[in-house]
Amino acid sequence: MDSRVEVQAGICGFVTIAQAHSDDNQHVTFSIESNCEKIKALGERLKSIGAVDAYAEIFPGGSSVLLSSARETLSGCCAGCVVPVGLFKAMQVAAGLALPKDVHISLARNDSRSEWLLNFYVLDSPRVLLPW
Repeated sequence: MDSRVEVQAGICGFVTIAQAHSDDNQHVTFSIESNCEKIKALGERLKSIGAVDAYAEIFPGGSSVLLSSARETLSGCCAGCVVPVGLFKAMQVAAGLALPKDVHISLARNDSRSEWLLNFYVLDSPRVLLPW
């Protein structure tokens, strides 16, 4: 079975499109395209590993090859990247372990500072400033 996932990662602006493929509904391979260099490196790493056992990946308490590869590849500011979750969901669908359904994450600040920053940096000032 095949599945496809598109992840728009957020403020970084990077987009990843990945295909997950399984011939036996257990072992899944990935084909990943992204404009993010770190995600490209993750894609190459997963390609070198070969097929991932989807049943072992979802086993509670087990060590996930996919997620541990992501942790090792996406260090620093990319530690909270949502692309690995998208890959994990695509793996589940390709292995017949889940039905395809979109996942949405919405983020907003809940303080008056965010409104002030919006007004200052976007509405009142043509300058490019860092918010810290």
